[in-house]
Amino acid sequence: MNNQAIGVFDSGIGGLTVAKAINDLLPNEKIIYFGDTAHLPYGEKSQSAIQEYSKVISEFLLNKNCKCIVIACNTASAFARNVVAELASGKIVQNVIDPIAVEAVKLNKGGLVGVIATKGTTESKNYPNAINELNPGIQVSSLATPLLVPMIEEGFFNDNISHTIIDNYLTDPILKNIEQLILGCTHFPLIEKEIQEVFLEHGREVNIINSAKVVARSLEKELSKLNLLSSNIDGQHEFYVSDYTKSFELSTEQFFGKQVHLEEVNIWK
Repeated sequence: MNNQAIGVFDSGIGGLTVAKAINDLLPNEKIIYFGDTAHLPYGEKSQSAIQEYSKVISEFLLNKNCKCIVIACNTASAFARNVVAELASGKIVQNVIDPIAVEAVKLNKGGLVGVIATKGTTESKNYPNAINELNPGIQVSSLATPLLVPMIEEGFFNDNISHTIIDNYLTDPILKNIEQLILGCTHFPLIEKEIQEVFLEHGREVNIINSAKVVARSLEKELSKLNLLSSNIDGQHEFYVSDYTKSFELSTEQFFGKQVHLEEVNIWK
């Protein structure tokens, strides 16, 4: 069972940041990735729709004999983690919200915590709830940033367009005086450098919590605890999408630094 793959899913390329962080930290682990590009973005979908998408994708990954499932999407983590946990009973199900909340509390020095995320994640209030459950004294301010995911998916980052949009969001009064900023969407580590640059341009130093790295470290602990770490990678990583695009394939190759085979599968038959 140790050599079985780690299943990772997201609505698009954002979850690749988590898959890459897992690959960097645990190079002996095989990853099976599913990007639900046909239903992108999740942040604009209803709770029932996201639960159904997550259920069907998790069934696909479990049928691939994955030893654990990583919900590499904040919106799916907010709305569907219990559904996935019930479906994958007895296996590790790693969402992205809980480990980030733990990290935020650990690093907090008494200041305000900011969260930028999709509308779905923001409206769920999962981050404030998770953080306040650990430490009721920490104040959390959340801002929905709906333009960021489609912007990233279309390849607009590290340019004037992305810089203007990011600046507009980060100067919102809701994020005034924050000490930490949680990147509440797995797409956002792709613009972490730009976010830091915008803060510095405005004379602000903010501790940015990179969700991908935090989730990878949390998964390593869970696998180690159950003696499920692989000692030798068994086969190549596998990448699947619900709607093939050449840009997604190129993004995947850029993340992993090698040519990959991206396969489109229709799991909603």
